[in-house]
Amino acid sequence: MTDATAIATERPVRVLVVDDHVIVRNGLEQLLATTTEFVLVGTAGDGQEAIDAVERLQPDVVLMDLSMPGMDGVKATAEISRRWPDSKIVVLSSFSDHQRVMAALDAGAEGYVLKHADPEQILHAIAAAQRGGAPIDPQVARVLLDMKRAPSTSRGPLTDREADVLRLVQQGMANKQIARHLGITERTVKAHLTKIFDTLGVSDRTQAALWAAEHLRRV
Repeated sequence: MTDATAIATERPVRVLVVDDHVIVRNGLEQLLATTTEFVLVGTAGDGQEAIDAVERLQPDVVLMDLSMPGMDGVKATAEISRRWPDSKIVVLSSFSDHQRVMAALDAGAEGYVLKHADPEQILHAIAAAQRGGAPIDPQVARVLLDMKRAPSTSRGPLTDREADVLRLVQQGMANKQIARHLGITERTVKAHLTKIFDTLGVSDRTQAALWAAEHLRRV
């Protein structure tokens, strides 16, 4: 079992692939077929097809392209996030400019991975998103941090335990997993996250993970 698939859930993660290029859809289908931890439940070629497919198939994770004819990936992401919040969306795009990235994250995407990523990174992102994580490609994180850097010291440093929790958030772990890993209660994890968000001046796990990508090694 690979490092990426090792973090997947016990049952197969149901994945919907959305991309207007047949060759990309076929490539992702072949990638998902290499492991029993993931199963492709369907594909779509544009945003409207994606919405229809999510309603019909109820996937765990949607791999969403952004640039497509008709309804684009950002609009589809917003609609899916609003109507089916349990279906997590990971953008898989060739573009890393901050406008597209922020538009996708603001629309409700859980993560953002670039198409030139290694296959293991894509599988890891799917598993992380399904578990409630925020998988962000390092190149994308760099772009976002350059454009809008979160405050790192204005509200005081993180404690050692808070840094431990934040590292696990960055790895894509959900609260229950973090609690088990650190030997604390899930309520304590939530309390730590509330304090972390306040300390960093961020509002969600994605922003905290972005901050960690740049600053955590210094904590």
